[in-house]
Amino acid sequence: MEILSQTVDNLACNNTCKPISSTFHGIPVVDLLDPDAKTQIVEACKEIGFFKVINHSVPMEFMSRLECEAIKFFNLPRLDKEKYGPPNAFGYGYRKIGPNNDVGWVEYILLSTRPEIISQDAQVVLPGSSEILWSLINEYVSAVKNMTCSILEMIIEELKIGPKDVLSSLIRDEKSDSCFRVNHYPPCPERQALSGENLIGFGEHTDPQIISVVRSNDTSGLQICMRDGTWVSVPPDQSSFFFNVGDSMQVITNGRFRSVKHRVLAHRLKSRVSMVYFGGPPLSTKITPLSSLMEEGEEELYEEFTWSEYKNLANKTMLGDNRLGLFEKPVGQ
Repeated sequence: MEILSQTVDNLACNNTCKPISSTFHGIPVVDLLDPDAKTQIVEACKEIGFFKVINHSVPMEFMSRLECEAIKFFNLPRLDKEKYGPPNAFGYGYRKIGPNNDVGWVEYILLSTRPEIISQDAQVVLPGSSEILWSLINEYVSAVKNMTCSILEMIIEELKIGPKDVLSSLIRDEKSDSCFRVNHYPPCPERQALSGENLIGFGEHTDPQIISVVRSNDTSGLQICMRDGTWVSVPPDQSSFFFNVGDSMQVITNGRFRSVKHRVLAHRLKSRVSMVYFGGPPLSTKITPLSSLMEEGEEELYEEFTWSEYKNLANKTMLGDNRLGLFEKPVGQ
């Protein structure tokens, strides 16, 4: 693509990883029609922090339409797209990820889902020719938010703590600081010249929010880090959704759930498009373990912080930094 036509050398030397193991087929798959779905979700959150959801009721045709419209946007001439960036904090961006010199083989649109900001995004972020895209994004975000809230309520029910909406209410709140991102990873044939190394599309990181939901086209590239530090490739599935446990959820569950580290590798021949919904609480929300979940005598593993404080920290640190480490309490404190 023209927007990413710079030579790959500088990007590759700073953002490459050696070839990893083959595709991992142990990703937990949760069928929402299965009576045991709640149990499977909680087990996946504890073991990996990552799972796939099927039978989610979001129509495939609808997701495909959004993907097609997003591709139309990314196929616009470079100068047209640059009118809507760089993102601050929302808008169009390419290569540069955040304010701290993280880069990747990616271009993207980042949008807030808050009602008072959405109307501004429609005018500032997206070109007038993308009214269909904007409409589809709104529908998609609404559908995925509802699904996410249902998943969070299933988690609370399975943990047998209440109230049921203790987490979902944070996402449904009109001041919820959730956001939506569409990523485009152009094909990278130059990778063949890198002696077997893989070009990073989006570097390793954890998501700071409560939970995030990913849907992509049928192109590989997403990888997650297992507990032993091994990177494994997630088989693509354009008809399903993948859920990531975020840093905030790890704190809320006092470490019972694992915030999963993940990254994306650029594909040599195929374009990858992903859509990510990040479920975040209102800025003033205090992130601390749920008292109803804590067992008698159990010590809190993290210092309390607000979502605003943690979000600001995330904006000041590098993509791969261990942000939660700054809030870990000494053992026995």
